[in-house]
Amino acid sequence: MKRREFITAVGGAAAAWPLTARGQLPTSASGGAVRQEWLDRRKEPILEPALPIVDPHHHLWIRPGSRYMVDDLLADTNSGHNIVATVYVQARSMYRDSGPVEMRPVGETEFVNGVAAMFASGVLGKTRACSGIVGQADLMLGSRVEPVLNAHLRAGGDRFRGIRHITSWDADASINNPDYPSPPRLLGDKTFREGFARLGPLGLSFDAQLYHPQISELANLAGSFPEVKVVLNHTGVPLGIGPYRGQRNEVFSRWAASIKALAAHPNVYVKIGGLGMRYNGLGFNEQTELPSSEMVAAACRPYVETCVEAFGASRSMFESNFPVDKVSYSYQVFWNACKLMTKGASSTEKADLFAGTAMRFYRLNRVLRG
Repeated sequence: MKRREFITAVGGAAAAWPLTARGQLPTSASGGAVRQEWLDRRKEPILEPALPIVDPHHHLWIRPGSRYMVDDLLADTNSGHNIVATVYVQARSMYRDSGPVEMRPVGETEFVNGVAAMFASGVLGKTRACSGIVGQADLMLGSRVEPVLNAHLRAGGDRFRGIRHITSWDADASINNPDYPSPPRLLGDKTFREGFARLGPLGLSFDAQLYHPQISELANLAGSFPEVKVVLNHTGVPLGIGPYRGQRNEVFSRWAASIKALAAHPNVYVKIGGLGMRYNGLGFNEQTELPSSEMVAAACRPYVETCVEAFGASRSMFESNFPVDKVSYSYQVFWNACKLMTKGASSTEKADLFAGTAMRFYRLNRVLRG
């Protein structure tokens, strides 16, 4: 899709949070509480309702004061868009409560694989949720991470596809998520890379979550391991809070340059989404009325354009990041906004952005055929 076509297409979790109502997320670093009554104020006609969508990034969890489980996911995926499959990404959910610490995240894969089996039966409808599973393994175990990876593969069966080790860090500690503490420059650490080197031989991919000033570190890692498929989560999280507040133009310029450099590595892909989080400072969740899909599209358009231009549609995929981004807009509004932003795309580009890239990256074809 050419830049001009893309521009004119639109026009103009913490473990101890306080209790809130069922289905809500309490205030968190990602952007505040989900307000269902606020979300319910806006119902939009579904654009292109037949367009197949694979949502490559969502979570499930039960936490004190925070719940997003199968019924909540179904309410979103059944709200009008044609969601044919999803990919589950680790969220510190349902860990084992005993045994070796490094093996406890395998409990999350066991849980999600059971959920996936429910959806695969067809009893819950046409969506094949959790067809791909991304778990967590501590790559700072170095070579000792291999038994953990093999345990995930056994627990996830044919659905386990890779791991996410969150490495988000900023010099301003107020921005960092205490649930995922990370030292600076972790992606260049020798021991971390020893663990990362175990992914390729097992056919596993790496989901990277970090802040925009760290994108160059990911480029270095990807260049050092060209055999490992890497996907940048959440559009690279261009920061707009803390010391970055009021510096949107400067941040965008640095972020865009880093995105273009990262895209030079053919083993790297990008998930376009996550812009509803507080980190980005776009302020959707602070508005009195729920933003329309036109408003979301207008605000997100520069980031989407830059990613698609750099990576091409064949290495770009839209992601909902629900329920985290649900603090800013509904599932209906998000996917409508994505469709507005791709009105100038060819049918091939659109098929990749909404489903094809995710299907290839996470190798979902054989799972869905089964």
